[in-house]
Amino acid sequence: MEQQTEQIRRIGTISMGLRAPIVQEGDPLQDIVVNTVLEAAASGAFQVEDRDILAVTESILARSQSNYATISQIGADVKAKLGGDTIGVIFPILSRNRFSICLKGFARGARKIVLMLSYPSDEVGNHLVDIDLIDEKGIDPYTDTLTQEEFESLFGKSCHTFTQMDYVTYYKELIQAEGCEAEIIFSNNPRAILDFTDTVLTCDIHTRFRTKRLLKKAGARLVLGMDDILNASVDGSGFHPEYGLLGSNKSTEETIKLFPVDCDAFVKNVQKQLLQKTGKQVEVMIYGDGAFKDPVGKIWELADPVVSPGYTDGLLGTPNEVKLKYLADNAFKHLTGDALKEAVRRSISEKQEHLGNHMAAQGTTPRRLTDLIGSLCDLTSGSGDKGTPFVYIKGYFDNYTA
Repeated sequence: MEQQTEQIRRIGTISMGLRAPIVQEGDPLQDIVVNTVLEAAASGAFQVEDRDILAVTESILARSQSNYATISQIGADVKAKLGGDTIGVIFPILSRNRFSICLKGFARGARKIVLMLSYPSDEVGNHLVDIDLIDEKGIDPYTDTLTQEEFESLFGKSCHTFTQMDYVTYYKELIQAEGCEAEIIFSNNPRAILDFTDTVLTCDIHTRFRTKRLLKKAGARLVLGMDDILNASVDGSGFHPEYGLLGSNKSTEETIKLFPVDCDAFVKNVQKQLLQKTGKQVEVMIYGDGAFKDPVGKIWELADPVVSPGYTDGLLGTPNEVKLKYLADNAFKHLTGDALKEAVRRSISEKQEHLGNHMAAQGTTPRRLTDLIGSLCDLTSGSGDKGTPFVYIKGYFDNYTA
């Protein structure tokens, strides 16, 4: 009699980039996404199953929505809202793709810009100067405000770790090329800008509410953020009612692509269409920048205001997982082989619905599902020429018992 052997599933979570057609403005993205999934499944790459995850990059959704604006439309909004004279532009990130195009627009809407850069790095980790050099020179970045001349006499010209860009010079020349006067200072105290102007446009992303509050309390006459620029259409431009310019990217030398709108409706419609065509409940999300730190360049990504601006209900919440290492090293350290395997499976099957701070859950990642999955998608699709703006994930919600 042949011995019966257990069928063991050897594959866990799989993240796959799906190659899609080049999407242009006005294209029916919902149909393109669904057809791409169905064609990939028909090729034998995978089967569509309940609780699979389909993710769509924010960039391609915004493109299909024609959510674009020009530099001149940015300038017109800045001038209308901030007066067109001297504006303090503070805490921008160092990015040719994300911020330089916006800065050109700001310069078209002002007579003078006092650009205040945080140091040693910007909000997302791009460094202007090494922190050890700051210590060596006896500078306190929490209290000291430096002019450009003081900064460069202490530290020399800035140079990005990977791109070799000197963002200080680059940003100053961008402003001046628009016929706007430019002055650059360095500080981490938002109130320092008030020594130069009481009209401020704060460009930080995740700390913007605190920055606005501190400036208003310190007596600033007018404080806006990038989320207040192009939060409504200007001369027929695209816009984003919640995030304004936040999450925007350079499209051409004269245009930007804004963050997508109506994301919740889009993901629900895609989910519904897939259910109708496959009979399976697939979770759907829109993703932008992930949230992870590069150990060399020190950038931690997340230049978008959120990782995921839209997702279906099955992606709400945080993981509720036990740490296998903890179970093996503690509760079941006396077991081996099949006995250990069965004990671990039973423990997973019987775990409480919300583990919270339970010891068995310590060491798992306490982050929202959409942030974890969005980071996985961002790494899978990349930002270059892979041609995979859709990511299909299988097995994410499985565990050792499945």
